Amino acid sequence: MTFVVTDNCIKCKYTDCVAVCPVDAFFEGPNFLVIDPVICIDCDLCAPECPADAIFQDTELAPDQIEFIEINADLSQKWPNITEVIPAPDDADKWNGVENKLPLLER
Repeated sequence: MTFVVTDNCIKCKYTDCVAVCPVDAFFEGPNFLVIDPVICIDCDLCAPECPADAIFQDTELAPDQIEFIEINADLSQKWPNITEVIPAPDDADKWNGVENKLPLLER
């Protein structure tokens, strides 16, 4: 089992979760974070830290978020590792809670 970053992280990209990850499993793209499922140890420290409530255990994903399992696995192999908190985008709060943001994901 692993944790998965889902749709609501897109364009929010808060990095509070990164600070608590004991195994540095987060990877950063232009407007989204992902978790490497191979590195993740299923500790559940990151999910409560996410201001966007965008991190879930892979077995507890809503049906419309299942595709994020593959997205996290794929993009974590392409994007650089992030291990420190960085400021969220200026408009992150505006995007928090907006639905169906997958078309806005910058790969």
